[in-house]
Amino acid sequence: MELLDHYLGNLVSITKFVLESVSVLCIILGLVKTLQMVWAGDRRTMNTPKFFNSIRLQFGLWLALALEFQLGADILSTTIAPTLESLSKLGLIAVIRTFLNYFLGKELESEIRMEIEQERQEHGP
Repeated sequence: MELLDHYLGNLVSITKFVLESVSVLCIILGLVKTLQMVWAGDRRTMNTPKFFNSIRLQFGLWLALALEFQLGADILSTTIAPTLESLSKLGLIAVIRTFLNYFLGKELESEIRMEIEQERQEHGP
């Protein structure tokens, strides 16, 4: 049984490392994609709230994805050796992720509604 426990601990450690690495990659990718969006943006509309919101939403979605992977890594580490610190960290990340996803969802809905309204105004009813 100790041998299985040892292998399970190693598997959890490796998987946790992979999940944390993917989380970091998501943030880096999000930064790169967001910078590409800024670079390719129309210079005339760059100072508008719509452009700023689309940039913020772009990066926010990547951050939310990174938090999902981080949450998975923390869940794994908590299953093997639950400490008060690891449980607190897990709870905090879950709360942050939940709030971030909730507000990103609301902003995406708002952004989609604004785009639909602009299309209606440009093309008529």
